[in-house]
Parts: sequence; C-alpha cells; structure tokens
Amino acid sequence: MKIALLGYGKMGKVIEKIALERGHEIVLRKSSSTSYSGIENADVAIDFSVPSSAVANISECLNKGIPIVSGTTGWLDDYPKMVALCENKNGSFIYGSNFSLGVNLFFELNNYLAKMMSKFKSYSASMEEIHHTQKLDAPSGTAISLANGIIENTEYKNWNLDKNSNENEIYIDAQRIENVPGTHSVFYTSEVDSIEIKHTAFSRDGFALGSIIAAEWLVNKKGVHTMKDVLELI
Repeated sequence: MKIALLGYGKMGKVIEKIALERGHEIVLRKSSSTSYSGIENADVAIDFSVPSSAVANISECLNKGIPIVSGTTGWLDDYPKMVALCENKNGSFIYGSNFSLGVNLFFELNNYLAKMMSKFKSYSASMEEIHHTQKLDAPSGTAISLANGIIENTEYKNWNLDKNSNENEIYIDAQRIENVPGTHSVFYTSEVDSIEIKHTAFSRDGFALGSIIAAEWLVNKKGVHTMKDVLELI
C-alpha cells in the first residue's frame, strides 16, 4: 500500500516507522513547507497535521479520489463540510479523535457506564485529560468524544472547562504536562464514593498503528466511516 503522510511531525514519523514495518511504502511526507506533489501516487493518505491544515488536506484527497484517514483534532466545526464533500465526490473518509484500539474500547466502556449511571442522580460526572505540552487543542478530541458519549446517554447537556460548571455540564480538567502521550479519566462522584474509569497511553505507537489499520481497511471502500466500522464495534 502506498501512503501519503499529511503532517510529518512526531506522529507522522511514528506512523512512517510502523507503516514500513508492515510492508507499506511512503510516497509523500508533507509538512507545512512542502507541496502535495506526489500525492496522486498514493493509495491512501493519513492526516496527522494541525487544525489549520486539516480541511485543506482532507479536501485535496477527496477532490483527487484518494481515501483519507484523519486523526487531526481541533477543526470539527468544518466536519459536516468534509462529509458533504466526501458524499459529493463518492470518496472515502475516516475521521477519528483517537485511533488507538484501547481508546476505542474505552469509548464503548464509557458509553455503557454512562447508560448505567444515568439512573443514579446522586452521582455527578467530571473528566480529566492530560497531554503533552505540544498538544494545540484543549480539551483533546478524545476528551470531547468521551464527553459526547456521556451527553448522549444521560441528561447532561454540554461540557465545560470551567470548574464552576452548571449541574447539567460536564467539567473537563484539561492539563498539559511534558512528555505525556495521553491520559483520560472519567469520574462519577457522590457524597459517599467515587467511580473512575481511566485510559493511559504509554507511547504514540498505539495511535499510529490504529491509523494504519484504518487506512488498510479504508482502501477500496466508499463513504464516511469511523473506527467503530474498522473494529466492528457496531
């Protein structure tokens, strides 16, 4: 499989290493200072860039008929536009706030726990997420996905970064600490006890491997998909 890497920072380099180990070929390593030259040779593209570049990267691929997997977060106001473009071009697109196998299982656990806790009003939900200091968006896309999972299954209406959130809002404590790949915790706290679920990433390798598995799955498919489709969690 010939892969175009859109974004060649720390994540891009880890993706390259694992892709080569799996027998794939890298035909483009795009950074902010280079062009899309060579992207037409790709079977699939993997986007781990920055929020300001994501829409341009995804659009370039969809307009050229190249399947695109995007793990860039912080640009989702434009997600409906990319879905519409994919459908208009009969393209292939996967966006994931997190491609780690463990995190996607954690998403399912979070949804299941939220459904259970919705019956017990004495518990209030809150979250904590910790990432490295180079992480540009806060809260992380993963934290937002977790919060949305709680909102969809409970009476909570929104999330908030303010510790003095309203009762119908989930407080997210977003921390940035040097050399932390990613830690996400969900808490349900009452006056007498607390329930916690937590996912801790040890390195970027899990995110990189998941994005490559998604890219392998997406080739020769059409439409807008998610990691639930890739991992058959639906």
